[in-house]
Amino acid sequence: MQQNSYPLQHETMLTFPPVWASQVTAYLTSEEIVLAWLEVDLNTRLHFSSGIVVVTNRRLLAKMAEEECWQDWSYQQGLKLSCRDHAGVGNLELFDTQARLAQWCYTLGKNAGVHHLIAEFTQQLHFRLTGETPIQRIPVKCPKCAAVLSSAQETCPVCNQDAHIPPSTWTLFRLWRFARPYRWRLLTGFLLMLGGTAATLVPPYLTMPLMDNVLIPYQNGKPIDVDLVTIYLSGLLAAALLAWILGWSRTYLLAKVSERIGADLRTTTYEHLVKLSQEYFGGKRTGDLMARIGAETDRINLFISLHLLDFATDVIMMSMTAIILVSINPWLALVTLLPLPIIAWLIHLVRDRLRTGFEKVDRVWAEVNNVLADTIPGIRVVKAFAQEDREVARFRAANQRNLEINDRVNRVWALFTPTVTLLTEVGLLVVWIFGIWQVSQDQISVGVLTAFLAYIGRFYLRLDSMSRIVSVTQKAAAGTKRIFDILDHVSSVPEPVKLVTLPAMTGRIELRNVGFRYGTRSVTRDVSLVIEPGEMIGLVGHSGSGKSTLINLICRFYDVTEGAILVDGVDIRSLPIAEYRKHIGLVLQEPFLFFGTIAENIAYGKPNATRKEIIAAARAAYAHEFILRLPYGYDSLVGERGQALSGGERQRISIARALLIDPRILILDEATSSVDTKTEKEIQEALDNLVQGRTTIAIAHRLSTLREANRLVVLDGGKVVEVGNHTELMARQGYYHHLYLSQSRNVDTEDHLAELDSAVRVRGDRV
Repeated sequence: MQQNSYPLQHETMLTFPPVWASQVTAYLTSEEIVLAWLEVDLNTRLHFSSGIVVVTNRRLLAKMAEEECWQDWSYQQGLKLSCRDHAGVGNLELFDTQARLAQWCYTLGKNAGVHHLIAEFTQQLHFRLTGETPIQRIPVKCPKCAAVLSSAQETCPVCNQDAHIPPSTWTLFRLWRFARPYRWRLLTGFLLMLGGTAATLVPPYLTMPLMDNVLIPYQNGKPIDVDLVTIYLSGLLAAALLAWILGWSRTYLLAKVSERIGADLRTTTYEHLVKLSQEYFGGKRTGDLMARIGAETDRINLFISLHLLDFATDVIMMSMTAIILVSINPWLALVTLLPLPIIAWLIHLVRDRLRTGFEKVDRVWAEVNNVLADTIPGIRVVKAFAQEDREVARFRAANQRNLEINDRVNRVWALFTPTVTLLTEVGLLVVWIFGIWQVSQDQISVGVLTAFLAYIGRFYLRLDSMSRIVSVTQKAAAGTKRIFDILDHVSSVPEPVKLVTLPAMTGRIELRNVGFRYGTRSVTRDVSLVIEPGEMIGLVGHSGSGKSTLINLICRFYDVTEGAILVDGVDIRSLPIAEYRKHIGLVLQEPFLFFGTIAENIAYGKPNATRKEIIAAARAAYAHEFILRLPYGYDSLVGERGQALSGGERQRISIARALLIDPRILILDEATSSVDTKTEKEIQEALDNLVQGRTTIAIAHRLSTLREANRLVVLDGGKVVEVGNHTELMARQGYYHHLYLSQSRNVDTEDHLAELDSAVRVRGDRV
């Protein structure tokens, strides 16, 4: 056999976990190279325990923490390494031609590493047996950005890098997208600001002739020129009134514009958010998203309406003041502007720290909101398990973290602000000294110095105000980045470029070699199935077998990564998403009702439905009777998430909601699994009305409820293992037969316990 070396261009000598590094290294022979390793976290009794499986260029090594000796298997004909998972637990198994040689258990978080290990083992085995260099595997790529994913990556780091990019002040310029429709109003506001600022600069300029031509001559014995005083004072009054009128007009106009920009920003963000795919929401917290749309947009709105306006006014005021000062006396103006470079350097120094700090503040504040978003809707569970103290501790910890981050930011800000104030006071003192010296040298008059001091007071006041804008600007930049993190996110379920419309949907569904993966973890593989119009299909399998994933793919909450799903012969990726989903009725295991009346919840999918249509749907769902028993009938409020109703009542409202839109495709995702037997029978009667004439795909907790299905599709490990009706599958005595019998034993036990409980109650009543 050819003994050329195996091309080791993989992640070969990887860093081992510290607990295993010395043991693995000591057990390796000379010239033995590690190709891949996997640290398992369960033993064969499914207790948490550490172990390691290593693929080298010569053999397979394995050891559990509780074992004293290593196990190893050299590459030979007939060896096979495979994996399977069930109910959240994975099994890695090594076989030869006669028996299973070894087994290792792991939680599904290790799934990506398992597939990488098997691939390396298979390639090395092939090379050792044939001497042929194995064909390089096609690297797994992110379906959105095509970035190559490593073996251990569940999510794409490129697509999720937005969380790691620090916010930049330049992000604020992206708000122009929302300000553009109001550009003429903004221009008008700017002109008003310019005029108002110019008006406020008139009074100090009039103090020069008032001092030099009126007050100082009066002190020297000359009479006051009343006409001249009247002119100067009239000018001061006119400037004050003009500044007030222009300032009021500017503030009112720009406040209205900023409110509209903020409203547009909230609406656009929410509109984009609800159109993102289910995948995006799987990795986000409700409180965080609420904080972004609520608190962050409010902060941005406040920045635009107040702080940005003040900043622009400050810039204009300082620019005009500098021009006036230079025109009056260049040397005195130069002394006045001396603190500016130092203050600019300080602003640059603290800007990045403040910006990063404020983003951390936003994220920590979102954690506080997350605790509230978790606890308040789940307060019933909190109280049922007496976990009030635990939730208070969670909130206290999040709040303490918020306090610590704010303290860090405040330490920087507390030093910066007084330093700027000190520099402005020192600058004012320097102007006094230099000004008095110039007066003593007859280079300027007292009126000029007085005007200079008046202008300098305003100049340094604006300079101090501008230094404070650093804080709110960095807060707004951090908030803007978090908003645009949502707006920049592209849905993994995009609208088609070339739309295809179906004039009338019959409901024929075809799955062609469908595969789907989360990152590098394969969930479903090579699923092919045809569902005819009006046919009822039951999806059967253990938890984690891929049933709900298929439902999500058919509803196009996710897009397939391999193969295609066709409805009436058209790829669903070519259909408009909203139009396609209007033909799908979905009844979930945990029905979600919105705060509002029962009628509004039933008509959620068809808001313009008449009361007659709503009542007809409720009758068909066997909900009409209990609705009439409520205080206000169909106008009764259901409470948040339907808490005013029982589980069975919520489910029947959900069925009525699906009935009202008259869908061609019906999805039943364990619609009766969370209710008792009596309620289940009532719901089943409602479902019998719902499925008539519709293509139905049902997942049921109890297999007995699927006996009426035309076919049962049995899934295991993301693959279809059996297809047939109940009688055919029971006759085969395969996977379904075993699953049905094991469940039947549990059901019989539950029924027996129910009978005993009933008998005890009857005896108790007699006594």
